[in-house]
Amino acid sequence: MSSGKGFPFIPRFGRLLGGIGLGLLAGSLAVPASAHAEGQIRIAEQFGIVYLLLNVVRDQQLIEKHGKAEGLDIKVDWQQLSGGSAVNDALLSGAIDIAGAGIGPLLTVWDRTHGRQNVKGVASLGNFPYYLVSNNPKVKTIADFTEKDRIAVPAVGVSVQSRFLQYAAAKQWGDDQYNRLDKYTLALPHPDATAALKSGGTELTGHFSNPPFQNQALENPNVHVVLDTYELLGPNSPTVLYATEKFRNDNPKTYKAFVAALAEAAAFAQNDKGAAADTYIRVTGAKISREELLKIIDNEQYQFTVTPTNTYPLADFLQRVGAIKNKPATWQDYFFEDAAIGQGS
Repeated sequence: MSSGKGFPFIPRFGRLLGGIGLGLLAGSLAVPASAHAEGQIRIAEQFGIVYLLLNVVRDQQLIEKHGKAEGLDIKVDWQQLSGGSAVNDALLSGAIDIAGAGIGPLLTVWDRTHGRQNVKGVASLGNFPYYLVSNNPKVKTIADFTEKDRIAVPAVGVSVQSRFLQYAAAKQWGDDQYNRLDKYTLALPHPDATAALKSGGTELTGHFSNPPFQNQALENPNVHVVLDTYELLGPNSPTVLYATEKFRNDNPKTYKAFVAALAEAAAFAQNDKGAAADTYIRVTGAKISREELLKIIDNEQYQFTVTPTNTYPLADFLQRVGAIKNKPATWQDYFFEDAAIGQGS
């Protein structure tokens, strides 16, 4: 089985990817793009602590609470997908209303729907450093990856991890070489990539991860950090929520309740990291101790906030290298205007 670039896939990875692709295709075909009345919202999240605000919203039924304040009984449907491509396909097929993914997938779908569905950001899910980690002792920087290495990302070329890697490659070799490392990447959900990297013995030697998976991988002394996105870009909001203009316009009360729920969840998580950790473990069933989780999130680098931070440098880069066609003037071009999310960047 080939990756299409002349490199063999690990059979288990190939089967997993095939399953994801078939499942997404079936879901896209089965669910027509149709509007529904106020009082229903379908939300897609992925894996990791970066989705903790959604865990809090779900656990405390905050959408339902704020819906009642608007005179609505809101039905909330939660879905879990892996990778920005799957999330974007689900949003555009009408299978979900709110997409949870990286700023990279948002910019891709914003660009492609510009002047049509007009997909834009709803809010940030917080500021978190993402690590590119490796179990190959020869790989100290991104320049050390070779054709013998494979780097796991949630979605090749589209995920925010892929975009961060491209940003780093452009800094290393120039804008015309921004996709130089893409041929070494493969799509794999964070839990599977983490397990493979920790166990070793496969061609997977790198993983552009997120918390807590990157921290769990680093428990293995053979795994080390190759790239830290805070060092690459500074503190930023890597993961965001977004929706179509139609959903926002057709469901103003539901949308308002959702944003209010997010803002309440952000205040809760930022002000009580212990309670936030308890929520994450309870809702996700994650195999991580409370103590270990608090070590990760109870520091100044982790900020639970709905305000987008430092997203524009990536947007400007993607337009500059031709990855997106439309050039945003500011972050407000690809986020809906909403006082609740504050003044971003």
